[in-house]
Amino acid sequence: MSKPTQRTIKFLKDQGMDCCIVERWVSMPAHPAGGFRKDMFGFGDLIALDGDSIIAVQSCGQAFSAHHLKITEDEEVAPYALHWIQCGGRLVLIGWRKILKKRGGKAKIWSPRIKEYSEGDFNG
Repeated sequence: MSKPTQRTIKFLKDQGMDCCIVERWVSMPAHPAGGFRKDMFGFGDLIALDGDSIIAVQSCGQAFSAHHLKITEDEEVAPYALHWIQCGGRLVLIGWRKILKKRGGKAKIWSPRIKEYSEGDFNG
């Protein structure tokens, strides 16, 4: 499990949500890394339950823009992401970055950058 996923799970649980990992490892001996990670529908690392809603969560480190483009513009991923939202699911991208704990200080803390998607985020 990646560090961003670990941080995201803790963040969601601290918000009172139940969550489950839906990303999986696909073993492929011929692949340079021995395999690859496969997200649910190409955009989901986690499923979170928040009261009366279900949320697909994509977590990342500092590659927030690349993940945003994948969700909204990738021809294989975007249709599934849009359909998820149209079916009543929520979709959230959470990216992690270090920011200064206090202005003028040196200490840094991990902070989430959060984007919740709606139908208006998709072209066409």
